[in-house]
Amino acid sequence: MRRTLTSFDIAAIVSELKDRLEGARIQNIYQTNRKTLILKLHRPNHPNLNLLIEAGKRLHLTVYIHDKPQKPPGFCMALRKHLKNGFITEINQQEFERIVTIKVKTGMGEFNIVVELFGDGNILLVDPQNCIQHALTFKRMRDRNILRKEPFRFPPTSGKNPLHLTLTDLHELKKFRDLEVVKAITRTLSISGKFAEEILLRAQVDKNKRSEHLENTDFKKIYIAIRELFTHVENAEYTPSIVIDERGRWIDAVPVILEKIKKSKLKKFDSFNEALDEFYAKATVELETTAVSESVEEETARQRRILSDQRRVLEEARKKPERMRRIGDVIYSHLNQLQTLMQRLLDGKRRGLRWQEIIAGIEDEKERGEIPATFFESLDTKNLILQVSIVDLSFSLNLRRSIQENAATYYSKGKKAEKRMEGARRAIDETIQRIEGVKCKGKVTLEKTRKSLTKRRKKAWFEKFRWFLTSEGLLVIGGKDAVTNDILVKKHLEPHDLVFHADILGAPFVVIKTEGKTPSQQSICEAAQLAASHSRAWKFKFGAIDVYWVHPHQLSKTPPSGEYLKRGAFIIRGKKNYLRKTPLQLAIGIDHKTTPISVIGGPLEAVKSKTDISAEIIPGDSSSGELAKKVLQALRRKASKEMGERVSKISLAEVQVFIPYGKGELRNLKS
Repeated sequence: MRRTLTSFDIAAIVSELKDRLEGARIQNIYQTNRKTLILKLHRPNHPNLNLLIEAGKRLHLTVYIHDKPQKPPGFCMALRKHLKNGFITEINQQEFERIVTIKVKTGMGEFNIVVELFGDGNILLVDPQNCIQHALTFKRMRDRNILRKEPFRFPPTSGKNPLHLTLTDLHELKKFRDLEVVKAITRTLSISGKFAEEILLRAQVDKNKRSEHLENTDFKKIYIAIRELFTHVENAEYTPSIVIDERGRWIDAVPVILEKIKKSKLKKFDSFNEALDEFYAKATVELETTAVSESVEEETARQRRILSDQRRVLEEARKKPERMRRIGDVIYSHLNQLQTLMQRLLDGKRRGLRWQEIIAGIEDEKERGEIPATFFESLDTKNLILQVSIVDLSFSLNLRRSIQENAATYYSKGKKAEKRMEGARRAIDETIQRIEGVKCKGKVTLEKTRKSLTKRRKKAWFEKFRWFLTSEGLLVIGGKDAVTNDILVKKHLEPHDLVFHADILGAPFVVIKTEGKTPSQQSICEAAQLAASHSRAWKFKFGAIDVYWVHPHQLSKTPPSGEYLKRGAFIIRGKKNYLRKTPLQLAIGIDHKTTPISVIGGPLEAVKSKTDISAEIIPGDSSSGELAKKVLQALRRKASKEMGERVSKISLAEVQVFIPYGKGELRNLKS
């Protein structure tokens, strides 16, 4: 799998990003690892975007969820300080190099994010005075320095910009003399070998031809091929694809169909950013999977070596208890002879004989074959240890102890050896369990790794409002503020819908999108409950409040003469249909049918009809952050182990949006 972008790739990416990024506001910046940033971007009336920047490797939009550290690194915090809420005004490729600059307009002036995608890579923040404020890596180099407060300079160009190339420029290839033309092109132009080969394939010029042998016709054909290839960049005409080999492996992502891959299997995409996002997502999972597999294999091999050693030790230890018991038995079966031999040695010493004299006497008896002298092997005169040999056993006896005590010592050693064998068997069992545990943990980790990259769920149009689906499946939407109240009524209200409002100042309009159907009383009650719970009554900790509903034609923006209507307010004329004492209570749950799982909220019965994992909230004094933590804990308790792990990855912010007025309490905690 290819791991870095070429200058041609970067040209394609930047041309796609211009339309989507310029004018976007930087909502936040995250640093997922030492070299990777994610810029969360917002443009009015457009879905949020996430720009992934990995120094030295890649830059593209991503729809995948990437784990973020709880504590942002210092570099990330520095970027937030200078760039958060700034607007991207330009994104450009530096000449045709593997360098991208992103201009960001802020209240402190215009900053530049410089992304270097060659070598080890770097990301720099350059201030309005063109001085380096921050960088992933500071260093001194031969051609420039990357140091704080020093003026920023781009590195020397790696070659001529192919977009500005002339036929005359191309004749410079001759100066490379006996160098192959494919290598001469890469040294002359800011392109990779892959695209140099593509140019020569299109020009039908042998890539191994010596540069000094190029003729005028060759130069013309090469020039035409360059213009043809780079027209894709100039006109932003791309055919983004992932190249798949005969074994089904993804081997490359390309912005245009190259001659070399025309016969290959291709997976096509609407944009090169999308193709790269999919390509690198798969590459990341494969790399992590390989790392996990190698780690499991390495640990398994280590434990198997330990097991082999333990089994060898056990096999050797098995012989010892049996030997100790046999020695004890032999001592008792030859008790009198051994006792006589020991007594003979001790009596000789008591008579004043030297050990050498005593041993010499016994050796004489041994030669004559007299029992028990034939048992004698040697004597350690310093420690008084007698070595004897009976049948096929050679063992020692302590002269300071009786013959019975010596036998007892051997029996005791046998018992201890048996206990050690039990310990060795337990150790072997534990090692076998560890091997199985490593394999099992490896399987779980591999499964998690394969599922680790999850795509962000695309939000529906109605998610900019308060919303839920009733028990019978009708969409209910409510305003969040004066602006969304206005938008809701003016843009999304249809004649057959029903409009709800709590009977209190400071309440949103809530609409049942009936789709021409007659909503059930259950749906009407659920919509009323949303209107009640998101009214100011929640802030005042009411238990219930009256709610009414009307038809769309009863709403008017024309106030009585001499009066003024605030934004988001409407005049209601005609009969109001009341639902008295509507309770203030909501539920927050997990919709595990979506991928990835999502948080849903609304009236209790409506949420329960969509999921069996939910928690109920009522008015109270806990802050939204505290309450969101309690809700997630309650949801985890109700979920399965696997689902609980997925729930634990849900952010507090995803729960907090369903908490009215930023306060409340958890109800029915035990359930």
